[in-house]
Amino acid sequence: MSHALVKLWIHAVFRTKDDSVVIPPNLQPILNQQITNILTEQNCKVRIVNSVKDHVHCLFLLSANASISRVIKNLKGISSHWINRENLTPSKFTWQVGYGAFSVSESGVPNVEKYIRNQERHHQKMTFQEEYDRFMAIYYPELISWGR
Repeated sequence: MSHALVKLWIHAVFRTKDDSVVIPPNLQPILNQQITNILTEQNCKVRIVNSVKDHVHCLFLLSANASISRVIKNLKGISSHWINRENLTPSKFTWQVGYGAFSVSESGVPNVEKYIRNQERHHQKMTFQEEYDRFMAIYYPELISWGR
């Protein structure tokens, strides 16, 4: 092949520092657009971004020239700088250091998109911690048996 062919769908999740509830409903659509713009600037094609009060879910195609760690580092750094520069929250805004990034098969993209789109309704039934524990059980069952 004369060209690199890469198609990696990534479902990324990251939350506010100390699980702070600092993303008010009026900021969420603006933040979603800002995150979309940041990902697009990194040559990642965005399918959906949705934020709720304390975390964000993104589904995007990873650029062939990028690493997940670099994309997420830039995404979190640029977005938190933008929130603080624009004074969009009452106190200094910070993302938690960690994140989750999971590969998604082409056939799974519609279900993950639906899941991300329905976050507000989803979190009426399940906390972020319960959601995190569910992800851990699916993607890292060996850590559950090790006691993390």
